[in-house]
Amino acid sequence: KEAAVYVVRCGGETLCAKVYKEAAQRSFRQAVDYTENRKVKNTRQARAMAKGTRFGRQAQEAAWQSAEVDALHRLAAAGVRVPRPHNFHEGVLRMELVAVAEGAAAPRLNDVEFTAGEARVHHATLLGEVVRMLCAGVVHGDLSEFNILLAGDGPVIIDLPQAVDAAGNNHAKRLLLRDVANLNDFFGRFAPELLASAHGPEIWDLYERGLLHPGIALTGRFERRAEAVDLGGVMREIDDARAEEAARRLRLQAAG
Repeated sequence: KEAAVYVVRCGGETLCAKVYKEAAQRSFRQAVDYTENRKVKNTRQARAMAKGTRFGRQAQEAAWQSAEVDALHRLAAAGVRVPRPHNFHEGVLRMELVAVAEGAAAPRLNDVEFTAGEARVHHATLLGEVVRMLCAGVVHGDLSEFNILLAGDGPVIIDLPQAVDAAGNNHAKRLLLRDVANLNDFFGRFAPELLASAHGPEIWDLYERGLLHPGIALTGRFERRAEAVDLGGVMREIDDARAEEAARRLRLQAAG
């Protein structure tokens, strides 16, 4: 929906070339949920993007495309199962071709039927990849059976231009929960018990508490922790509000 993808030959190597579509031709829009707090090269670009000028739109488009390249390099370095990027030039990303054992391009998950056992295995594998991504500070943001390929050695995650920074984006938690829910819903078609799992909240809770790490054993269960109430802080806020109101009334009386 955001690019056209081709199989290309580069010397003696077969690669994948992703040619990004212009914004007007894409079905996926650059919602603020995804672009919040993304870094740009300089303040001039940031101002132009905020104003929506022609230069700003060009800068925003370049940032959208480079976000996927940056995410692929970051995740590949962290050991996440993503295509290995080769280079990016003028809107074309060349990267590893994800293939099945025979060398043909790998299918998307939504084009494959699974047994219950296979579904459980792939579900667990992908949860591990989500955890590894989060430990690297990245949330996919649009993860589903449509952007996961089934290679000869297992699933590979693709399509990352909308990936967000886990610590710098206020929508990261909601996007992570949605990503995991999509995995539960898809694999739950083949193994219905997965529909009731709570892996998303469990993963985010472990992340927030600094306990998440690659390889962690997930249970699929989550109980919301009761938050301790800072009664003293609440009373201070009430007292401050009362003081501000009293001061406002005095100002009104003095003005009258």
